[in-house]
Formats: sequence, C-alpha cells, structure tokens
Amino acid sequence: MDLTGLTLRVAAARPHVLLAAVPGGTAVRLAAERLLRARDWPRASTPAQADLLLVAGPDLPELRTPLERLWRDMPAPRARVHARTADEVEDALNAGRALLGPPAVRPASAAPPADAGGHREGDHGARERHEGDDQTPGHDGHGDHGGHGGHGGHGGHSGGQTEMPGGLPMAGQGADRDGLTLDQLHLPLGPFLADWPAGLTVRLVLQGDVVQRVDVDEPARPIDDAAAEAFWVQPWLRAASGEPVPVGEAVRRRAAAHLDSLGRLLAVAGWPAEAVRAWRLRDDLLSGAPRAAVAPRLERFTRRVGGSRTLAWLTRGIGVVTAQKAREAGVGGPAARAGGDVTSRYRQWLADIRHDLPRLEDPAPLDVAVEDSPRGPWSAEHPPSAALIALLPRLLEGAELAAARLVVASLDPDPDELVFRGVVEVARG
Repeated sequence: MDLTGLTLRVAAARPHVLLAAVPGGTAVRLAAERLLRARDWPRASTPAQADLLLVAGPDLPELRTPLERLWRDMPAPRARVHARTADEVEDALNAGRALLGPPAVRPASAAPPADAGGHREGDHGARERHEGDDQTPGHDGHGDHGGHGGHGGHGGHSGGQTEMPGGLPMAGQGADRDGLTLDQLHLPLGPFLADWPAGLTVRLVLQGDVVQRVDVDEPARPIDDAAAEAFWVQPWLRAASGEPVPVGEAVRRRAAAHLDSLGRLLAVAGWPAEAVRAWRLRDDLLSGAPRAAVAPRLERFTRRVGGSRTLAWLTRGIGVVTAQKAREAGVGGPAARAGGDVTSRYRQWLADIRHDLPRLEDPAPLDVAVEDSPRGPWSAEHPPSAALIALLPRLLEGAELAAARLVVASLDPDPDELVFRGVVEVARG
C-alpha cells in the first residue's frame, strides 16, 4: 500500500488550515475565514493540527522568525502560502492544496510565485490527525473548542515562539506576591494564536498559575506602508478625510466588528457553535445584507448569548476595571461604558449591536465626533486600541493564567490601528 501517496491525497483533499493573520491583514483574514467555511476546510488551532499554513496580510519582517517557528512545528506533509490581499486568498488556498498533493499528480502550475511564500514539505511520512471541530460541548453548549480548553487553555501558547522542551521556557525562581520564593515561568502569548489579536505579543511572568508581571511588545510594522489597512475603522478614516460616509455604513461596520470580537471570546470560552454564528452574522453585515434579513437572527443570537448563565459564570469577576479607571487610562468606547468584568464587556457589545441594528441603513452623513469607532472615539494620533493594550498589564497582573485569554478577548484590541498610526507617522516624518 502506498501510505505516502494516501497521506498526501487525504491532506490535499481537505487540508487543515492554520491561519496566521498579521497586523494590517484583517480584510485578508476575513476573506480566508469565509472561504474556509464555504469549502468546509477545517481550521487548525495549533501547528500540530495543521497541513497548510496561510499567512494573511502584508509582509512584516519582525514576524518572520515566529512564522518560521510555526512552520517548523507543523508535521509533514505540510505547505505554506501567503495572501497579502483579500483578492489573493482563493489562489493561495488553491496553490496550498496543490502543493500538498502527490508530486506525480500535482500540476506544474500549482506552485505559487516565488514572492508568494509558497513552500511544501513532506513527500513522505504519515501523521495522526487531531480533529478540533468535533468536541462535545459541556453544559449550556460550552466545552473545549478545537483543543483550546475553555478559559483560554490553548496548547502552544507561544505560537511557536519558545525553543524549550514542551514549548515552554525553563522556570527560574523569585518572590511571589506574598513574599514566598516560587518558581517563575516566562510565557509569551502570541504573536500567532487562534482567536487572538493579530500579531500581538503579551509576555507573562508566572509563579504557579498566577501572573506576576506583564510586558507587551510594540506591534510589528509592514515593509510596504501602503499594504497596511485599519479595516474596522475605514468609514471613520474616510469621513475624517472629507469623504461623505453614511452613518449606516459606519454602524454596520461597528456591529460587524463587535460580532468578530464576540466570536473570538466565545471560541476562547469554549462555545464554538455560537462563535460560528457570530462570524456568519458578521459576514452577512459586511456583505451588505439588508436589516430585515439579519435582524431576527441577530436578536436570537444576542438573547442566547446574553442570557447564558454558564457563560456569565465562566467570565464573572475576571478582568475588573471600573468605568472611571478605564477613562483615566484613556480607554473609551464599549470597554469604558461596560465598567466591570469580562461579563460586563461582552454584554456591552451585545447591547451596542442591538442599538445599531435599527440604523444599518441610515443615510445621514457620519460625524466622527459623534459616532465612536468600534473600540472608542477615533483618533489617528491616539487610536483607541493603544489604550486598550496599555490597560492589559493592569488587568492581567494578579490574575490566573486560565483567565488571561478571556481578559484579552474581552478587550480585543485591534493592532491594525497601531500599524495605521505608524503609517501616519512615517508619512508625516
């Protein structure tokens, strides 16, 4: 029996795709997620589960090393492709599937151009598959998501960043918050994790399962400034430049952004079915679906998620910040209005979606001073996500590791905004 050929044919028929989104690549990520769902190709949450690595977004030199580590952690057979724009996604996925096929049947045109980052390895050797989409949900539909293990218990926290056995660095020693001497563990989260802000790296120092110190890396910058796009705030950018933008377009983009964030949080919390519903609703809004077509489904979704006692129990008391403290830290938008814990923040997203629903087709001109962008009042000089990222150390220090992913997901800062700020600074320099 030709086990090599069989393995390659199985991988090529329905590859498990690890999607590595980079800052400035949100539109590419969204296009990839839509197409993967349409093709019913499984999403891999860790390199060990993946056949195909799809890099989504502009080329960022600072992220090449962690991308190489992701690639090294993928078992053979494997392939890697890069889509820099949303229009390149379909060709990249087709090329990746062709690269995974047996050489004898792979068409000569299968390989992507040299600058598209297409790579193939593994013409030999089988591997065990770890299906991540068939987990049995727990109470109220909650359970492990693709091996994520609720409360953010993702295997491979570092996204391939560490070199130590088991993916973790060796522990040192230090005094904990009570003055006892315990082992310290340095653990990076990011820059590539499933359901994680693109390219964000949060470095934790742990003693036991408690976070003692938090550092956040500066976001990576693209080689080509024109390739960077702050997708979620495009209506506000255009309006600020003097272009007439309808309010309906802006609130539609804002509601879609909240659904994108809710999908991440629900996936991290272990409710994959509702995460997928959030993302389908997001995509319908972005495609311009009329209000009448999406309103009943949005109402059902917000009631179901907002009324889940299990989800509230999982997230209650985690990452508490009062409205006053949030505003003192420069945070606006939903995180400031919520004024509470993770539960309060996701419920605020749901309330904002319900508020925006009747306005999806409002033709009035957008006033950026009146309508907030998805994460707060928009300013190119002081993007709202910069304040959200700066707030992370305060909320994570003293928290248990199991809660860290939920805290980040409940704020969901958008690194695209910081890349855009960098582009503005370069242009002005």
